[in-house]
Amino acid sequence: MQRRSLLKLGVTAAAALSIVGGAVAWLQPGLERGALSPLGREVFWSVGAAVLDKTLPAQDGAREIALEGLLQRVDVLVGTLPSHAQNELSQLLSLLGNPAGRLSLAGLARPWADASLEEVQKALQAMRVSSLALRQQAYAALHEITAGAYFSAPSSWSLLGYPGPLKF
Repeated sequence: MQRRSLLKLGVTAAAALSIVGGAVAWLQPGLERGALSPLGREVFWSVGAAVLDKTLPAQDGAREIALEGLLQRVDVLVGTLPSHAQNELSQLLSLLGNPAGRLSLAGLARPWADASLEEVQKALQAMRVSSLALRQQAYAALHEITAGAYFSAPSSWSLLGYPGPLKF
């Protein structure tokens, strides 16, 4: 394939993905009223379980409680974002929640809720090391929001070796 043909294909694919992503974001938003929608919660639940795997409690009940706390803190974080950042995050979550967007952006064939921990970790790693800046940026947003929200809880500070704020 000639370079010109490859460039045309890339531009066409990017335009099509943007159009589809925009339509999906309008139909199924990743955020609703400044908080995670059910779709956004599904994505962050799976991403949180994958990114925080070794830091989450090993017992199933405690693990679910920790992930639910993560989602509550993501909601708080999202509520502090400016409206343009909320819109971008909502579009990203909408794309990742859509089968075509999930497959093309994350490389994950199964829905987030059905994918195994290893499948999600593999998809996130592929996004992280991708040659496409869009995939790297999507990974960075998911990772930073997840880690920031999780480690903002005082209960997680000991995992970091952080004793907490100084007492005067």
